[in-house]
Amino acid sequence: MELRSLGLQRAHLVSCAAAIALGSWAIAAHAEKREFNLTIDEVTINVAPGFNANVFAFNGQVPGPLIHVREGDEVTVHVTNNTTLPHTIHWHGVNQTGTWKSDGVPLVTQQQIEPGSEFTYHWTADRPGSLWYHCHVNVWEHVAIRGMWGPLIVDPKNPSALEKSVTRDVIMMMNTWESPFGGSYGKGGSPGDVADYFSVNAKSFPLSQPVRVKKGDVVRFRMYGAGDEVHEMHLHGHDQLFSHKDGYALPNPYYVDTVPVGPGERYDTIVQMNNPGRFIFHDHVDRHLNMGGMLGGPITVMEYEGVAPDNWYAWNGKAYDPDFFYSESMKKGYGMFTNVTFIGTAPKSERRARQQ
Repeated sequence: MELRSLGLQRAHLVSCAAAIALGSWAIAAHAEKREFNLTIDEVTINVAPGFNANVFAFNGQVPGPLIHVREGDEVTVHVTNNTTLPHTIHWHGVNQTGTWKSDGVPLVTQQQIEPGSEFTYHWTADRPGSLWYHCHVNVWEHVAIRGMWGPLIVDPKNPSALEKSVTRDVIMMMNTWESPFGGSYGKGGSPGDVADYFSVNAKSFPLSQPVRVKKGDVVRFRMYGAGDEVHEMHLHGHDQLFSHKDGYALPNPYYVDTVPVGPGERYDTIVQMNNPGRFIFHDHVDRHLNMGGMLGGPITVMEYEGVAPDNWYAWNGKAYDPDFFYSESMKKGYGMFTNVTFIGTAPKSERRARQQ
């Protein structure tokens, strides 16, 4: 009897070992090696009516390109600095397990990427969620008011039923700007300087875009604090199910109507589109209406299919970009995705130098 029991135990252990090996093989089989190229460029973008900002832009655009990968993927990013100042890239939320030299902190994990130089980062997407990347040199200027940030979405190997229910992703990166330094690289962002323009995906209303939905859609809003202030994001007409914080799934999601998104934070909410009409989604910090403008700052509007625009509606007749929140790019699988809407132009001083 004892021999038979021992034999069964051994058989069970062999079976478990085989299952573990098979599971490890399955995970490895799904992991991909992905390679991307990023440049850092000096361009000018139009943030709000009457306000342009000189920025350090990843691949010439703000926000930077969407990088969309899967948990376990091995990622290589080649970075070229085309600007007049040094930079690095920190992959915010990547734990850099075994790859600490790619964490992007100057004089800690690497030397700065000097103007005209290149650097290559290697890391594994070791945890899923709404992550991001940004400069880690002079962050009070380069990140806070120069647009050096972009979204990094890492899909989980085993998404939850709630995540599987989502039919549309909306990526919203809130940021601050200081108009007195908009045209002067190397200035601004110090403690005494005051932010006076506020945006979502580098555009202030009415230059931002609507989110067009239909009844029955399930939208996952991925909100980022890419600037130096807290944005109280409030959605009218709908309950937001607070599901993820900094990429981590909450064990017990709960409903909110206003989400406080602070510097560096990411909040995901999942919303059932069940109330046709037009509903604003806006920053509830009143000062963030751009120096007291009638409407401005980080604002979008949920526009339901079948609801006709009134002639007095602020966005009646607006040219629509369905990928302003990277919603279309998120449907295209894995890779790096750009958007011409976000691409800037050469600063005037640079254009003059080139013409001479």
